[in-house]
Amino acid sequence: MTGDRIALVTGANRGLGRSTALALAVRGVRVVVTHRGDVAGAEETAQQVRAGGGTAAVVRLDISTNVRGTFFLIQSLVPLLAQGARVINVSSSLTRHTSPATSVCSASKAAVEALSRTLAAELGPRGIRVNSIAPGPTATDFNGGAMRDDAEMRQGLAGQTALGRVGEPEEIGEAIATLASDGLHWMTAQRIEVSGGALL
Repeated sequence: MTGDRIALVTGANRGLGRSTALALAVRGVRVVVTHRGDVAGAEETAQQVRAGGGTAAVVRLDISTNVRGTFFLIQSLVPLLAQGARVINVSSSLTRHTSPATSVCSASKAAVEALSRTLAAELGPRGIRVNSIAPGPTATDFNGGAMRDDAEMRQGLAGQTALGRVGEPEEIGEAIATLASDGLHWMTAQRIEVSGGALL
């Protein structure tokens, strides 16, 4: 990747967003670090990017309604996207398996996957690739940091995963950065699960 590429990363003030911003920056991408209100966290991400020799700007952006926020953000950015741009939406492994009390989240993420496939067809003539990444159980501060801090929960989830452990945020960030790379320029309209083989 070259330094003239810019990536807007949602939720980059923490967790998967921060890991994604850092993974892209290492590859020479200039990063727009967005946040819903956590200015300090976003600035910390930007400082880490700059400390590694990268370029980062911080912008407040709220897309907290999974489907609507994602759709309206992409709709706003489409006129600005260059030929051959990439759109990577974040889904969840919950669209493949079930878990208690996740019906609304999993349904909204399934809608994001359907949106991604349709946009891939609509934007394909411009060479724009649209894919979705579906993380599995990952040690972030999501849900109060349970998967990161609750040893019993981590052990239980690890036992249901082919690779025998919960994922780390950096592994999701690396997967997203890889999907954005030139090496996968023939891949579009795909759902890529990064879950270590959870609940097979």
